[in-house]
Amino acid sequence: MKTFQPFVVKNLELKNRVVFPPMDLYCAKTDGNVTDEHFVHYVSRAAGGTGLIIMEATAVLPNGRISDNCLGIWEDAQVTGLSRVAQGCRRYGAKVALQLNHAGRKCTAGAQDPEYTVAPSPIAFDETYRKPREISTQEMREVVEAFREGARRADAAGFDAIEIHGAHGYLISEFLSPLTNKRTDEYGGNTENRTRFLREVLEAVHSVWPEEKAVLLRVSATDHLPDGMQVDEMVEMVRIVRDLVDVVHVSSGGVVLARIDTFPGYQAALSETIRTRCQVPTIAVGLIKTLDVAEEILGNGRADLVALGRELFRNPFWVLQNAFARGVDMDTMEVPTIYREAFLDKLR
Repeated sequence: MKTFQPFVVKNLELKNRVVFPPMDLYCAKTDGNVTDEHFVHYVSRAAGGTGLIIMEATAVLPNGRISDNCLGIWEDAQVTGLSRVAQGCRRYGAKVALQLNHAGRKCTAGAQDPEYTVAPSPIAFDETYRKPREISTQEMREVVEAFREGARRADAAGFDAIEIHGAHGYLISEFLSPLTNKRTDEYGGNTENRTRFLREVLEAVHSVWPEEKAVLLRVSATDHLPDGMQVDEMVEMVRIVRDLVDVVHVSSGGVVLARIDTFPGYQAALSETIRTRCQVPTIAVGLIKTLDVAEEILGNGRADLVALGRELFRNPFWVLQNAFARGVDMDTMEVPTIYREAFLDKLR
């Protein structure tokens, strides 16, 4: 079955096509450090057979946190905890990526400081969020440097790959979308200008990230509004940075409030468009729950990998359980020794 076949990009050798996508836990210490909950959460999915685990949005600066309890990678002291999680996952045969992020206008950390939040343009997400300051070009350079340092620390922590978060209305995504970027300088206006900040981040990351390791990019391929991002423009943006990206993780929405009609695999067509037109491997994500849906997406060339978020939250052993139920030879599945008895094909 396609789901259980290996996948390779650069030196990232995945034992199957199943990805645990980054989903925030909001359980970090206020200094951005890892807790035992992170370790248990991620290592459990590795033990359950997941091929690639992408750790949640990890802030490159304190004001890049989504909340006061989000992970951080803005100082060397945070590397030890992140490394512990990465090593724990690798012990069970999973590969591990770290998602680097800056929350932009969706930062709710530092609530006591009205000047804490920055964005491409001074537009609040909605009435419950602070109105951000328009980020200056000097601050933009500082953010780019913070992504560079975050990538350096991620490598030191032993991650197999990194993912740059360019989706869901966080800072990079805010630069990309015409709904949130109203700048009149070289970072606003046309497609190339709005992609400029993302390219600068990727170039900075590549200056320290090992060439043999993969760089992933998560994008919101559409804002689900007529005057917002459309998949055709996202195709052009991906083409602009294609030389700096190895895999595109295709999501949608999150930039502004919008009605989204959801169903199992509802974003797979967006993944297929980017995969085909940009000639880049993609990850499809969006209410994928069953093996049949995963097989349809992979088998029909809609994506190279499938991400199961909520389903792997509910069932860390989704991969092993589905392989066992479909009669896959469990000797090929790297079942942890302590669980092998549960996956024998005969009761003893």
